[in-house]
Amino acid sequence: MTNERIFNFSAGPSMLPLSVLERAGSEITNLGDSGMSVMEMSHRSKPFIAVFEATKAKLKAALSVPDDYEILFLQGGATMQFSMVPMNLMTGSTADYAVTGNFSGLAYKEAKKFGQVNLAASSEGENHSYIPAQTDLKLTANASYFHYCANNTIFGTEWKYVPETGSVPLVCDMSSNILSKPIDVSKYGLIYAGAQKNMAPAGVTVVIVRKDLLAHCDGEKLPTMLNYAAMVKGDSMHNTPPCWCIYMIGLVLDWINEMGGLAGIQAFNEEKAAVLYTALENTKNFVLPAKSEARSIMNVTFRTVSEELDELFVKEAAAQGLSTLKGHRLVGGMRASIYNAMPMEGVKKLADFIKEFDTRH
Repeated sequence: MTNERIFNFSAGPSMLPLSVLERAGSEITNLGDSGMSVMEMSHRSKPFIAVFEATKAKLKAALSVPDDYEILFLQGGATMQFSMVPMNLMTGSTADYAVTGNFSGLAYKEAKKFGQVNLAASSEGENHSYIPAQTDLKLTANASYFHYCANNTIFGTEWKYVPETGSVPLVCDMSSNILSKPIDVSKYGLIYAGAQKNMAPAGVTVVIVRKDLLAHCDGEKLPTMLNYAAMVKGDSMHNTPPCWCIYMIGLVLDWINEMGGLAGIQAFNEEKAAVLYTALENTKNFVLPAKSEARSIMNVTFRTVSEELDELFVKEAAAQGLSTLKGHRLVGGMRASIYNAMPMEGVKKLADFIKEFDTRH
């Protein structure tokens, strides 16, 4: 048993910034002068309301969220949003979905339970190794919304552009790349993201929704807990929210500011990805399945020339403190998730190990 921290390349829950963990640890029994942990506080108490309001304000500032949007902290993970989006926003007309990975595929299947859904694009025929171009999108006039997943953790691809859909609202699952770079929130009708990649521990989902879309939420038919308008009315507190996770988002946002905001984080992430992709490109044994123009900055997927060599790589890497590199069961191989909190030291250590492993084999 070692007391040293490893480099955790898990796709999620992922590693958190060490300084954030240390700050949370120092405050875990007594937040401020409250005399109690944030995990013990009533969500209606003044100390927690202060945490809640501060976190929301920090998130609004970091993403430059316009005033005509609401920010929600919900439960149920991004998976709950696969149902909640069509329940609230499918207004009788067709909804368009782009399927570029596993989770967008699950969202597409879930949406079909609630109405007519058009498959606007799919990369399944090439094992989700690319992102469809704007000209490849088969859009429906006057669709309720267009849904896509910005970053595909399993297949290692990322949308490098924001789809143009005219007056049709964009709905985006940003679970695995939110807060990794600046975004123009005004281009979207709704953004949702599970927290456990770049924001906080698992347990809270951020939803950013344009206020005019709340008129579509039918309070007579929708369960209250699945109604965006009801959640906005209750300010995410119709029931007890995930208080600890909301507090942690606030700490992570403070750390992002220290890193130079989202522009600074973007530069840092691009530098890390360049180090890792360059190392892999200059080997004989490793293959990069994602097409170069669509490669994810967050999740680097790769494999060797055989499953046996893949297994050996993962085993030997773990012995070096390079943990959780086994690829998802759907694709095999390896996956290095290098979210915001992964330090350059971890990426360089992995890159060096890749070169050394390649030389030996």
